[in-house]
Amino acid sequence: MSELHKFLFDGQPVRGAIVRLTDAWTDMLQRRAANTATGPYPVPVRELLGEMAAAGVLMQSGIKFNGALVLQIFGDGPVKVAVAEVQSDLQLRATATLKGSVAEDATLSSLVNLHGAGRCAITLDPKDKFPGQQPYQGVVPLVDAQGRKLERLSDVLSHYMLQSEQLDATLVLAANDSVAAGLLVQRMPIKGEANLAQSHAHSADADQIGLNEDYNRIAHLAASLTRDELLTLDVDTILRRLFWEEKLLRFEPQQGAQGPRFACSCSRERVARMLQNLGVAETESVLAEQGQIEVGCEYCGQQYRFDPVDAAQIFAAPVQQAPSSDAVH
Repeated sequence: MSELHKFLFDGQPVRGAIVRLTDAWTDMLQRRAANTATGPYPVPVRELLGEMAAAGVLMQSGIKFNGALVLQIFGDGPVKVAVAEVQSDLQLRATATLKGSVAEDATLSSLVNLHGAGRCAITLDPKDKFPGQQPYQGVVPLVDAQGRKLERLSDVLSHYMLQSEQLDATLVLAANDSVAAGLLVQRMPIKGEANLAQSHAHSADADQIGLNEDYNRIAHLAASLTRDELLTLDVDTILRRLFWEEKLLRFEPQQGAQGPRFACSCSRERVARMLQNLGVAETESVLAEQGQIEVGCEYCGQQYRFDPVDAAQIFAAPVQQAPSSDAVH
């Protein structure tokens, strides 16, 4: 079962979280792999999406925000865009759009940053917007302060959080076909609550960047966690191995209906409504030409098929559906 564990270092201005996506991650991969039009993502893309999904959960869990956190990586490589979306209740989904072949040993820069055009964008999209309110978005290039290409998503996001929140952060991310996992430790703001949008304590927090000895010690320990350890060890073992000399205050793990879980807004009913809007004549024309209608969700890859009998039922009675967009994202 997928799980999120949050904790504090007692008496020290440092917080942390570990996420392990198991069923939530494999559900996403299986749905994409079952798509007969696209097939599974190449291994480097699966690993990137897994790391993005884990990172999205960690970042969403650290803010008080009712809405979606959308993490995007895009640029000028064979991956046109990769997206992970995490709701405030930790429902998540991820997708990637490819425009070329991907080498088995592709790195982050060869996937999206071949000629320096790669970018990372994080959007906070409120669920209930005020009139005229726009989502907050921050964008950073996939390079370090010296302009060198970054090859690890964890480094990109640590750089983003440093710029956005003026707070030190260390991330360790890893993913394979069974698990997508991440560890985050972050220096806490001097006063108030920082978030990905803004903080009133930015100037004071900026003065502490890189100087807090407690955070630097804990960050060094966190950075020693290897990819294999993150993917194979349980959370208790990881925390004990890394921070056995520290006093941790741990929160109740978030699992099941309260934890990270895969969810996509597509449905057969929504596609049926789309066909209703298309009209009888156009629907029958496609059926006459192809024998059936097949619609794939661009986000998760789920395919929905309708034969002539299905189509007749759609137009014989209204499709019951809650108010929402007809688009299949």
